[in-house]
Amino acid sequence: MEAEFKGQDFITIKIHSPEFGWEKERGNVIRTAKQYGLESPIYMDNDFAFWNALDNHYWPAFYLVDKRGTIRERSAGEMHAGEQPAEGFRQAIRTLLKEQG
Repeated sequence: MEAEFKGQDFITIKIHSPEFGWEKERGNVIRTAKQYGLESPIYMDNDFAFWNALDNHYWPAFYLVDKRGTIRERSAGEMHAGEQPAEGFRQAIRTLLKEQG
């Protein structure tokens, strides 16, 4: 989805809340991001500030936030192209972009 909506007033920010101790080390996160071709910013949430602020309980979790900072959509669990909830999330992005366009 990141590539699909690139250049359409859509920004992806990853918030990394570590599940395991080795995931708290920035170098490990950078290496893993490169391995998977992740290019958007990754915020290290080692103290779980964002995790707690969002009342999150899942790895992974996805949040669609509008320009005012309002959470418009959320989803827990992995997303795979062509399956729900990925297609529902994709549609929510399209809807939001039309609203804010």
